[in-house]
Amino acid sequence: MPVLLSACAVQSTPPPLGQHALAKQLSPILQPSQDQGVRWGIVIATRDGKILFSRNASGRFIPASNTKLFTTAAAMAELAELDHAAAAHPTTLLLARRQHGAPDLILRGSGDAVLSDDAACKTDCLKTLADAVSAKGLRHIHAIIADDRLFADERWGDGWSWNNLPTQWGTAVSALTLNDNTAELTVQPGTHPGDHPTAHWSAPEEGLSLLNQALTVPDGKPGLSLEKRPGDNRVVLTGTLPLTAPVQTLKIGLDDPALSTARHFRSLLRDAGIRVQTVQVRHRLTKTTSDTPTPDASILATLPAPDLKDDIRHLLKVSQNLHAELILRRLALVHGNGSVEDGLAERSTVLTALGLSAAGIALYDGSGMSPYNRVTPRSVIQLLRLADQQPWGKDWRDDLPLAAQDGTLAHRFIGTPVADHLHAKTGTLAATHSLSGYLRTTRGQTLLIAIFANDIPDDLPHPTRIMDDLVTAVAKAE
Repeated sequence: MPVLLSACAVQSTPPPLGQHALAKQLSPILQPSQDQGVRWGIVIATRDGKILFSRNASGRFIPASNTKLFTTAAAMAELAELDHAAAAHPTTLLLARRQHGAPDLILRGSGDAVLSDDAACKTDCLKTLADAVSAKGLRHIHAIIADDRLFADERWGDGWSWNNLPTQWGTAVSALTLNDNTAELTVQPGTHPGDHPTAHWSAPEEGLSLLNQALTVPDGKPGLSLEKRPGDNRVVLTGTLPLTAPVQTLKIGLDDPALSTARHFRSLLRDAGIRVQTVQVRHRLTKTTSDTPTPDASILATLPAPDLKDDIRHLLKVSQNLHAELILRRLALVHGNGSVEDGLAERSTVLTALGLSAAGIALYDGSGMSPYNRVTPRSVIQLLRLADQQPWGKDWRDDLPLAAQDGTLAHRFIGTPVADHLHAKTGTLAATHSLSGYLRTTRGQTLLIAIFANDIPDDLPHPTRIMDDLVTAVAKAE
């Protein structure tokens, strides 16, 4: 017998928002900051591409970490190829005999972003390789040779700001990466106000010196910072630390990760009673590959290939710049030889094959640290739409930070209708903020959003709050 359904029942999705009504709600939110010089680029669209609101949709904006959307989308599209390359180039320890004296150990990097020597390490552990040396019965090593020639020696991206290079966010990129290529400084208050805080490196083998100019103060909030010039091993600790403050841990980026890894490996071997005379590095300054094994070198041990899909999720959630740059260089191995130029070309080729127009897009790195990067809000919406149509689209969307729950959105949108209903990538550089992703409205409609704010004046309070108010208004719009 026929079943009668009401008009309400057959309407599976609510009607789209009206453009005029949405503009009336959003324009007053934007106008005050726009009057102060902020340049906004915004597109709000439905999943089928209908634009509900736009502001400078074709304008070119610095995307900051929204660049990671392009890098990881290309990686998801070529994940099988990347996994194959990762399996073909594992982190490897080779034993190289010499004509006279103790042998060398060659530690060949694979671009593994999660290689660690932390005591709690479970997988991708440097100690696994050290244990292999002990098991071989070796007691004396001439040199540990750190070989990161899988990738070209391009440690920083084009245009990266010099003051970012010594930070954990701008640390050097290498095929031989360890502990996110950072060194940790532990700092605790001095005994009395006016004393220098007590500070020590967690890994003294890094070879960093410390000039402690910080002071212990009676009260207040911790305000410590580290300063370091690229190429200089001297680090300066400045700022203040209250007398009752807990122990602080500060991180600083490294200039030569391969050399650092060799030093850590030497420390592990020494702990096992194995003498090491020296450490050396092998870099590749050109695009020409040069990874032929040293004559008479044999493989002593390898580490399993990392889980790239899991790393993509991690780097999107917390906006990990180093890992994004390593993914870009992994893309360079698919049809190239590990240079940034090849990675940029491969990313562009993959995204073009998906259907992305190159109009208005100019990207120079994998992470978004470069202020040279430019995208349009329209191009980001197109990327979000194309990704949404791919077999991997849902996984990629879920990898983005979730409002009020995790990653870089963990502390935003709390107590608003957006909480739990926005998967989006954040972005921050000097005078720049961005937010792009998928929003589920209170009416049950999924919208695509791309929001960019460039030229933000220093005296504008809480620029991200304006973005958050904007997204919240969209989520609640009738």
